[in-house]
Amino acid sequence: MHEPDSPPKAPQVESLIEYPTDFPIKVMGRTQPGFAQTILALVKRHAPDFDETTVGMRPSRQGKYLSLTFEIRATSREQLDALYGELSEHPMVSMAL
Repeated sequence: MHEPDSPPKAPQVESLIEYPTDFPIKVMGRTQPGFAQTILALVKRHAPDFDETTVGMRPSRQGKYLSLTFEIRATSREQLDALYGELSEHPMVSMAL
């Protein structure tokens, strides 16, 4: 029995960012109850020292979407990858930059 070859793993690219560093993040989603609180709790899991009082919130022109802008103290690429992975998979998030 022949097993299919697994695809080759992408080479690990060295980060151009020097850690620790202050790292800006923007998250957008539909305006809905609990959106900001849910996203902030998610961010706190990955960056426990994150200061929630520094979050900027901006509704879209018609109020359909809400963007959250904040800065975390990133300590590693793995931390950022995990945070962006969870943000990207969250059903309330339309986009994370």
